Amino acid sequence: MLNGLNHITIAVNDVSRSFTFYSKTLGFTPKARWSRGAYLFLGNLWLCLSADSVDTREDYTHYAFSIRSEDFDEFVNHLKSSGVTEWKTNQSEGKSFYFLDPDGHKLEVHVGDLNSRLNACIQHPYENMQFF
Repeated sequence: MLNGLNHITIAVNDVSRSFTFYSKTLGFTPKARWSRGAYLFLGNLWLCLSADSVDTREDYTHYAFSIRSEDFDEFVNHLKSSGVTEWKTNQSEGKSFYFLDPDGHKLEVHVGDLNSRLNACIQHPYENMQFF
C-alpha cells in the first residue's frame, strides 16, 4: 500500500543554475550534488534535480509549496526581486503566488492547506463538486 509522496524529480537544463535557484532563492537545504543532478530537502519534501532536456507543457500541472501567512508578502517580494516570472494570477482560496523556475517549471507558494481549501469549497463549490 502507498503511504505518501516519496520524492519529486524534475528535469533541468543546467544543474548549477537550478541548484542555486532552489537552494538560494527558495531556501531548500542541499543534501548532495553531482555532475548531472542534485538532492535537496524542504520540510518533508525530497527534491531531485536531474540533467535532461526540459519540455514544459501548457497545462495546469505545477508544484505548490506551503508558506505561513505572515511570511507570504516578504517572500513574494524576494521572488519578484530575484526576477522570477509570474505565470498565473491567484483566483482561489488563500494567498498564492505562481511563478516559474529557471527551466519553466510551474511553481506556487500558497498559504493554506487542504482543509482550508475544502472549507472554502463548501461555501462556494466548483461545478458538480462532491465531498467525501
